[in-house]
Amino acid sequence: MTTDRELVQQILSGDVEAFRSLIERYQRLVSHIVFRMIPRETDREEVCQEVFVKVYRNLPTFHFRSRLATWIGRIAYNTAVNYRKKKKLPLYEDMGDRGEASEGEGLSRNSGVEAAATDMPAPDESLIRRQSQEFLHREVDRLPPVYRSILTLYHLDGLSYGEIGEILDLPEGTVKSYLFRARKMLKEKLLTRYPAEEWNG
Repeated sequence: MTTDRELVQQILSGDVEAFRSLIERYQRLVSHIVFRMIPRETDREEVCQEVFVKVYRNLPTFHFRSRLATWIGRIAYNTAVNYRKKKKLPLYEDMGDRGEASEGEGLSRNSGVEAAATDMPAPDESLIRRQSQEFLHREVDRLPPVYRSILTLYHLDGLSYGEIGEILDLPEGTVKSYLFRARKMLKEKLLTRYPAEEWNG
């Protein structure tokens, strides 16, 4: 498999197919960021295209001081933020203090959205799990956009706290704190929708 460095060199040499390969490699990452930040479905494709136009134009300035994924993610996030500013959409709405994450508390990847729905035993496990996961995914879409982005980048893209912080321009500690808060909010919603006695039969 072609490395990112080789791919960039090929693109800078004028290889059009290499740029198509780069789009295929990072389309998922860009889509995850843009889709979590842009509410209107009709605008998402346009914003994704704008991201890759910016990537192509700015590629000569990229010198691998960070991972290519982080650099592209940063461009995607900034483009989405600019869209929200243009539409006068807040980034941090409804982000009141919900408690800070203590060191190592609730931060494993296995305690993400799906795990929140499967931690407790259920009378009809498959039905409850499916319903609770569908409910949680709807609730994720109602989270503040920064929370949504952090959840997605951590659990679906497997990025580290530091990499997410680079993309979102946030300190690593803030990323951990927001991830903890987002999970707590989802857990509260889940327990409101599915009280503990329902899970315990």
